[in-house]
Amino acid sequence: MYMEADEVVREDDKGLTTANGNIEVRYNGRTLRADKLTYDDKSGIIRGYGHVVIVETDGSTEYADEIVLDDEMKAGVALGFSARLQENVKIAAASAAKRNENIQELNKAIYTPCEICAKDGSPKTPTWSIAADRVVRDKKRRIVYYRNARFRLFGVSTIYLPLFWHADPDAERTSGFLVPKASVSDRRGVSYEQPYYWVISPSTDLTISPQINSKIAPFLNGQVRKRFYSGDVDMRFGYTHARDFDGKGNELRGTSTDRSYVLGRGAFQIDEKWLWGFTAERTSDDLIFDKYEVGKVYTGAARGLYVADDRRLISQLYTIRQDQRSYFSVAAMSIQGLRPGAIDPLTGFASGENDRVFPVIGPLVEGHYEPVQTVAGGRLRVHTSAVVLSREQSQTDLTQRLPGLDSARITGEVDWRRSFTAANGMRFSPFLTARADAYRIQDILTGVGSSTRKDEMTRGLATAGVDFSYPFFKRTGDATIILEPVAQLAASPNAKQVVIGRTAAGAPVYLNEDSIAFELDESTLFRSNKFPGYDLYEDGVRLNVAGRATVMWDDGRRANFLLGRSFRAEQNDVFTARSGLRSKASDWVVAANAQPIRGLSVFARARLDNDTLDIHRLEAGLNASNKHGSGFVRYLTDDFDINGTKRENLDLGGEVYLARNYGVSFFGSRDLKQDSWVVRDLGVFYRDDCLRVDVIYRREDTIIGRLLPSESVSVRLTLATLGGSFNGR
Repeated sequence: MYMEADEVVREDDKGLTTANGNIEVRYNGRTLRADKLTYDDKSGIIRGYGHVVIVETDGSTEYADEIVLDDEMKAGVALGFSARLQENVKIAAASAAKRNENIQELNKAIYTPCEICAKDGSPKTPTWSIAADRVVRDKKRRIVYYRNARFRLFGVSTIYLPLFWHADPDAERTSGFLVPKASVSDRRGVSYEQPYYWVISPSTDLTISPQINSKIAPFLNGQVRKRFYSGDVDMRFGYTHARDFDGKGNELRGTSTDRSYVLGRGAFQIDEKWLWGFTAERTSDDLIFDKYEVGKVYTGAARGLYVADDRRLISQLYTIRQDQRSYFSVAAMSIQGLRPGAIDPLTGFASGENDRVFPVIGPLVEGHYEPVQTVAGGRLRVHTSAVVLSREQSQTDLTQRLPGLDSARITGEVDWRRSFTAANGMRFSPFLTARADAYRIQDILTGVGSSTRKDEMTRGLATAGVDFSYPFFKRTGDATIILEPVAQLAASPNAKQVVIGRTAAGAPVYLNEDSIAFELDESTLFRSNKFPGYDLYEDGVRLNVAGRATVMWDDGRRANFLLGRSFRAEQNDVFTARSGLRSKASDWVVAANAQPIRGLSVFARARLDNDTLDIHRLEAGLNASNKHGSGFVRYLTDDFDINGTKRENLDLGGEVYLARNYGVSFFGSRDLKQDSWVVRDLGVFYRDDCLRVDVIYRREDTIIGRLLPSESVSVRLTLATLGGSFNGR
């Protein structure tokens, strides 16, 4: 034991040491400070008086007016006790008994993570606290127990519980109830969901969250997580046994049946270079996530190597090898579609997607390699790709069960590029790509009933070109201005496209499994092959040009602008009409973004008609935040989306702080084409350093399958150290 003090008195005949003034005692990582201290050699008892402070090995701090400890400072009794734990948690009690380093008992105690002092140092009533006659903190079991607990909100007792417990703030994870979720809607009635978190082992936990509804059958949500030495598994699931129901909670005809979903993922590191993983995503009902408000299904749900589109589920098995110079992956997957189809005029319900038209993909192989050595002074990359697609049913006519198109492709490609910069700042980069494809296609419909044919073909593709840019730099006042003309010249021999049929007008139908959805914008303008996949290839001579302007201020403000288009020697009908790339002169590409002031950013990108300058596609948005709130606006209009229909919608949302702790929140998504709101949220909230309460009114106006427009009111509660709602939206 090490001790410092202003004065130390030693009484050898009594075996008593007394210290006074600025005392500090250190033993086994613990530190004790006090105004006065006595130490009895025979009993090993330490007594501290006046402004006693003990700093534990984990960094937590305990305070007392008077304290009695053993010689290892692990057990003792304190009067006027208080402690500051992890996450700013405070505990205070009239007296405390520390049985050992794991068990601590407090009498007439209070627990709160909230601030108890105002900025001027005066006492402040905590937003919420738990007061109890007796509190036991068990560090070994990582639980804090309360006897005769009273939950206080703004100093007023609101709930009384004879027995209550929660996780120790110092514990990383421990079993217990999580914050519930409650709502009222005309779809499910009064709904209450109470999650329970169970730590099964140091590497496994389970969350069970039953949802009780007044209008429909209960629903069980759950999540199990397991960590292994080389990776982890995370499985979400849900189950009920009930009849189907519409958007008003009315049960439909039919018998009760099992209804469930699973959203699982796993990833395992084989060694420092190899990884394998899987996702398992399936549901029995297309609308199960909407009916029971299961959150975090599509948004931010990158569970595996490949990510499905909105309202689609993907199950996959994959392996990856990656190092500094190469990448290789092999995967297999299947897709379930959850999007509603056309509405049946007789029933008024929409049919779901036909999963038989989605291909089973496997294997899907991707490989990339970049040698260390340069080739002809430039960077060389080697790419390989292969895929096999198998369909059960054709997409061309869903009224008949026609055979689905099956295809297999293997590709090898080399890509070379070198860059030069002249003394005057002019930059140009010559590049060359060469590619070979081999295809095997089966079940190609001949147009006569269900008869089919098959085909095999190989092709060679190549592109040569050069990128050119000449940036001009100028410094003016507190800003830097950069003007940069950019050009790309590329040439390819006529590409052999994969033709699988003819339209009624005699136009060729090309195989296109991987380039259906792409946009001509600032990110794709300077691709030498603008098709993102392999099936289609851009050929001919083309010139892509643009002008870029950037202004950067010293205080962090900035603005960017780009204007460009593509020219080609011949019209290319391989591009779709909506792409803006068919004619010799493409549509105009315009893009801009700026941060004109702190807390404000705006962006816009558009595609304008090459002759009339009419807007074919426009996406614009704004983000703003300051001390009074935050918000965003998004606008999108598209003459023809990938489904060939006009699309126009507006999304906006944010929070406005009406006072220091109070505010309103809002969110809306409006379909301007249909002139109706898809969803509207309006909420009020209270927030401070340790609590947030949201009361949100939602109206959904969309009719999705068997779901009608719906209204609901939900309450979301988040308490510091006790957590928020399970699987919240």
